[in-house]
Amino acid sequence: MLNVTEAAPAKVNLFLHVGERRTDSFHPLQSLAVFTGMGDVLRAEAAPHLSLTIAGPFAAGLAAEDDNLVLRAARALAAEAGTLAGAALTLTKNLPVASGIGGGSADAAATLRALKSLWRTETEDSILLEIAATLGSDVPVCVPAKAAYMEGRGEILTSVRLPRLPMLLVNPGVAVPTRDVFAALKTRSGADLALPRDGFADAGALLYFLEATRNDLEEPARRIQPVIGNVLDTLSALPGVVMVRMSGSGATCFALFADDGACASAAQALQAAHPCWWVATTHTLAGMS
Repeated sequence: MLNVTEAAPAKVNLFLHVGERRTDSFHPLQSLAVFTGMGDVLRAEAAPHLSLTIAGPFAAGLAAEDDNLVLRAARALAAEAGTLAGAALTLTKNLPVASGIGGGSADAAATLRALKSLWRTETEDSILLEIAATLGSDVPVCVPAKAAYMEGRGEILTSVRLPRLPMLLVNPGVAVPTRDVFAALKTRSGADLALPRDGFADAGALLYFLEATRNDLEEPARRIQPVIGNVLDTLSALPGVVMVRMSGSGATCFALFADDGACASAAQALQAAHPCWWVATTHTLAGMS
């Protein structure tokens, strides 16, 4: 095998509840993470040494330095597998950087999957998840890249049956450092919500459940970057929208729609009215197999 290509789909938190800080400094959380048809792409080619090239519309926001999450993931897998193999990695960055939709985490997870295949390691999936957890709280859920409840600090995962939903992603092009958002967090929902473990048969059941949830990080993110509130208000006024919320620690917001036509029309209207915003039409990927 000379090369492997892996998708790194955007991760969207349909809700995110945060508990009080633990003694290890992590926050317990509960979230329903879904993955979309929009994302980055990671290509790995056989090579004598490890290298990373970054391309794509958001390449300028990243540096291919040693602390890049993709390279950290590659080195961690090589150490676990006991291999000296290299790889020429090319990351096509289609998602805004540090935008609350798991771009870097998804890239790291795609690297683990691609190099496991390229290097033909016998690394168990459970070990991949353990490696992922050392790289960041969002990385484990991005390894299978399927809808799941996230609990603990993000490493406890339960697959969820989820319907396909048209989705609009919007980022106003502002930075919202995750650390700053958590530091500004005042109100917490806690991490003990009763979760419907059987998943959701249809969109109606999912939306009914989500009515009782929120994103605890939305309020502090809006205080740091008020434009997030403008995005949410704009999305809420669009025809055909059924739910609007911010993902992760922001600043990307999402809107769910009743059908693909309404989603596409909304995207055209937004791009015309706000040409500086990043707008992408997509949909949720299948959940539990």
